[in-house]
Amino acid sequence: MTHNDVLRRIRYTFDFNDTKMMAIFGSGGLPVTREQISDWMKKDDDPAFHKLTDTQLAIFLNGFINDQRGRKEGPPHEPETHLTNNIIFKKLKIALNLKAEDVLKLLDRADLTMSKHELSAFFRKPGHKNYRDCQDQILRKFLTGMQLTYRPDI
Repeated sequence: MTHNDVLRRIRYTFDFNDTKMMAIFGSGGLPVTREQISDWMKKDDDPAFHKLTDTQLAIFLNGFINDQRGRKEGPPHEPETHLTNNIIFKKLKIALNLKAEDVLKLLDRADLTMSKHELSAFFRKPGHKNYRDCQDQILRKFLTGMQLTYRPDI
């Protein structure tokens, strides 16, 4: 699953327009133009398509957290230079203020049943004995569950 896919799905789920997307990126610390947003939203085979970098998606997710939960006191969070599905999953969980039970309900809505222990393995630090990599399929199911919950009109 590419970063552009994640960005497209978040935008669709919350029905963000270009102005809102620019505000979220700005809140994360990266002023962007409408043209950049447009190029990131294009299909992969479009000649005007631009690939979203790890840092750019991290900045968007940090801005999404600020947008959903309010800006935190102190210096802004430094964006990651390398994103994994685990980090994306964790940032979305934080932005939407979800507890483990809420995440499990979202996954269940997307037809993926998981135990609380399996879920907690995704949010541990790499190197922990119970850490587990979040595969594309699980992140995709989570995004689908978000879509079914936050945009039920589809």
